[in-house]
Amino acid sequence: MIQVTIEQDQSKQVRSFEMKGHADFAEHGKDLVCAGASAVSFGAVNAIMSLTNITPDIQQGQDGGFFKVSFPQNLDTRTNEQVQLLVQAMIVSLQTIEHDYAQHIKITFKK
Repeated sequence: MIQVTIEQDQSKQVRSFEMKGHADFAEHGKDLVCAGASAVSFGAVNAIMSLTNITPDIQQGQDGGFFKVSFPQNLDTRTNEQVQLLVQAMIVSLQTIEHDYAQHIKITFKK
């Protein structure tokens, strides 16, 4: 199962997210849940980097089963709003996947 943990501050601003594990929906290379979750998360991070010119702290596992992204704390208001909008869009997409494939992906929020 893919475990997604979204870390928020007291005002519900996303400070980081972490994805770990494997969906095990299908064999490697044909796993739609893994492909969807990966595309959504990597696409969101690429969009954040390209559209806001920030570089989050990114950690990845070598086998593809770990991805953690932490956002800078000292962003100006406009940039932070842009980052938050893109991250919220990512979360909505991941929740859509979770809704249809709950046995293979689980999202939790942590403060």
